[in-house]
Amino acid sequence: MMLTSATLGVEFTRARGRAADFISLTKPRIVMMVLLTACAGFYIGSGSTPSYGVLWQVLIGTALAAGGTLALNQFLERDLDGRMTRTQLRPLPAGRLHSAEALLFGVVLTVAGLLYLAVAVNTWSSVAAAVTAGSYLFLYTPLKRKTALCVVVGAVPGALPPVIGWAAATGRLGIEAWVLFAILFVWQLPHTLAIAMLYKDDYERAGIRLLPLIDTDDTLTRCQIVCDCLILLAVSLLPTLMGFAGPFYFVGALMLGIGLLGCACACTIRRSTADVKRLVFASLVQLPALFLLMVLDRVPM
Repeated sequence: MMLTSATLGVEFTRARGRAADFISLTKPRIVMMVLLTACAGFYIGSGSTPSYGVLWQVLIGTALAAGGTLALNQFLERDLDGRMTRTQLRPLPAGRLHSAEALLFGVVLTVAGLLYLAVAVNTWSSVAAAVTAGSYLFLYTPLKRKTALCVVVGAVPGALPPVIGWAAATGRLGIEAWVLFAILFVWQLPHTLAIAMLYKDDYERAGIRLLPLIDTDDTLTRCQIVCDCLILLAVSLLPTLMGFAGPFYFVGALMLGIGLLGCACACTIRRSTADVKRLVFASLVQLPALFLLMVLDRVPM
């Protein structure tokens, strides 16, 4: 049977749609944040002249491992996604992709990323990426259905990307890498709690256990956010105090920390949805700004 141009057009559109769905399984925006923090960790951990060839290898391996892990997360949570308004149109709950396809896709990407890091970069970077994937999939993901402490557990894999970059640059896991880990770990707590406040109804329908669902009037949640922002302000100053970032970073981190803390206090005092949204936005600005300042004002080790 002859293929007409119309038939070819339909097939091309279908193939493009499936490709877009597979890409969406990897959550590209989250992968981009992972790559930015991994890149910062690599650059800060490098000597006076970073190896950009190695950096590209790190980014490729990390992107594969992170994308695969996030695809597997969507596979494991496809039933939860189907219950939430903001996620029910994702490829798996919407039925555009089969579960087996997503599972195979996620496994192949994750394994490929871990092997790529081990072969093209070094063992430590691959180990850090493996711990990230394992803790995200086998600790954080199931705990979301059981306890509000899942946010703390989930902050561990979320804070490891700069450690991957540092390990790739240095071949070791020094105290500096754990300072980067601590900054990203603490940052996730107020950010995640604020998002949970915005989508409380969705999370309740899905049966995800987060603090705002237990704290019905959000009083404890808002106080927790303020405390987390205070801790983040202190932790974010450590790079200068420990000697691997300069005074320019210190001033910038102090101003960013005070700004985020101000948003958290406004969120607690006024208790409006607009203030919660402003807090989420401020946190999304603060994190890349912190790491950019650290990169620009790093002190070569």
